[in-house]
Amino acid sequence: MSVRQRSGLAALRLRLRLRLRRNKRTVPARPAPGAPLAEVTDLRVRLGGREVLAGLGLTVRAGEVLALVGPNGAGKSTLLAALSGDLPATSGEVRLDGRPVAGWPAPELALRRAVLPQSAELAFPFPVEDVVRMGRAPWAGTGPADRDEEAVAAAMAATEVTGFAARPFSGLSGGERARVALARVLAQGAPLLLLDEPTAALDLRHQELVLRICRERAAAGDGVVVVLHDLGLAAAYADRVAVLHDGRIAVDGPPAEVFEDGLLSRVYRQPVEVLPHPRTGAPLVVPVRDGGPEQPGGKHSAVRSGHWA
Repeated sequence: MSVRQRSGLAALRLRLRLRLRRNKRTVPARPAPGAPLAEVTDLRVRLGGREVLAGLGLTVRAGEVLALVGPNGAGKSTLLAALSGDLPATSGEVRLDGRPVAGWPAPELALRRAVLPQSAELAFPFPVEDVVRMGRAPWAGTGPADRDEEAVAAAMAATEVTGFAARPFSGLSGGERARVALARVLAQGAPLLLLDEPTAALDLRHQELVLRICRERAAAGDGVVVVLHDLGLAAAYADRVAVLHDGRIAVDGPPAEVFEDGLLSRVYRQPVEVLPHPRTGAPLVVPVRDGGPEQPGGKHSAVRSGHWA
């Protein structure tokens, strides 16, 4: 990083600290186990003239991992954005820590929820450690700011990014960037974590790592809402699963209760079987295939046959 870029980063930090100090904030108390962190009531969201969320309700509690699953376009990311306060409701209500989410000033909101978007981009090549440290900005001028360095180091160690702390964020692979972005969210230390497809760019090892981190945060008392496409990960790590379909919650409950052949086949428009894992008993969701080169629906596989149909 050039001297000019470092000076710009230092100036940005100073302006943010001064702005936060001017806005008096109340440091939230740690939530009691099972306490509602976020509550959604009759939520409707319209985007581009289409009703993306159609009157759904949901409660997120401290100490649980809640997975949002469903096909593309079901409304998972929209629901997460509404929970975070980044997307206003057309009607209905989202409450965070007992107050309408729109009623929280931005500095207060940042102390109560941390958001991991689907993709993370930065205009300047900040070093990885500085990107993670950005997660501590909401605490500037408060007592917990004394733990900034400890929080940054712990978040980097948990996500296995300490080894490239000095590398520019822009020079990382997609999977490395995803882990750094998660480290920033963890360093923020908010009691509600909202993670949008955190495993999408990751290899098998790091997918498991991310979901173990989710479980650890829930065990420590946080609430974690995570959008997942991998139903196996949701079944293995989530306390509850909300299956979204056409902007509504088709079913909400423990994976062992809600992952059912008929429901998932209907929601995903793909026949599936749900089988118990032979060791853990966790549900395994397996697409129904006819076997051989023939694919469901009788279409011959272009890849298997060596040409495009």
